[in-house]
Amino acid sequence: MVGDLAHICNRGVEKRRIFNDSSDYQRFVENLFLLNNQDGKIRTIKNIFDKAKPVKREQLVEVLKWSLLPNHYHLLLYEVVEGGILEFTKRLGNAFTKYFNTRNEGRSGYLFQNRAKIVPITGDRQYLYIPFYIDINPLDLIFHDRKSISIGDNKKALDFLKTYRWSSFKDYFGKGGTETIVNKNLFYELFSSKPETYEKDLLELSTSQVDKFWTGP
Repeated sequence: MVGDLAHICNRGVEKRRIFNDSSDYQRFVENLFLLNNQDGKIRTIKNIFDKAKPVKREQLVEVLKWSLLPNHYHLLLYEVVEGGILEFTKRLGNAFTKYFNTRNEGRSGYLFQNRAKIVPITGDRQYLYIPFYIDINPLDLIFHDRKSISIGDNKKALDFLKTYRWSSFKDYFGKGGTETIVNKNLFYELFSSKPETYEKDLLELSTSQVDKFWTGP
């Protein structure tokens, strides 16, 4: 329904990589923008993330958070039109599978393990933890055990998240570059937060607490 929130996640079949290089990541990121249009995919244009030259769209969803790792992805979506979350999620999976199979000549069939998991955000605990979970997910790339990150590692973790290219965190707190994908104002409104407190809360909240509420594949 319009106004619904959901955590979307999926991973490669047999946990295989779905992003082999920066071109794969970039294609998925561009699709987060180009496929979010009611009339279908917007034709690929140069500098699609240029804020000075906004691209006109009739969106299916508002993307609030996203993060990509080698074999899976996470999204936090807000439904703008009836059925928008399901339609957008299907478009992402189908389009990227077609791209991936075409790019890797001779490959065919499924890329993802199953249909994307769409988890409605309804409870207070989900509101509290899911945004943090999506944001800290890339820390798996630099910490052997994300659940045992010490206070002394907080700066290293935060610096990494602010510069990690394949996540929306950089668009909230780093140098960004793809800010037009996400609706930051809506996120802060819906989650009763603001920039100066969210970053502080992220550091104070232990990752072991966040992982208790994992709804990933």
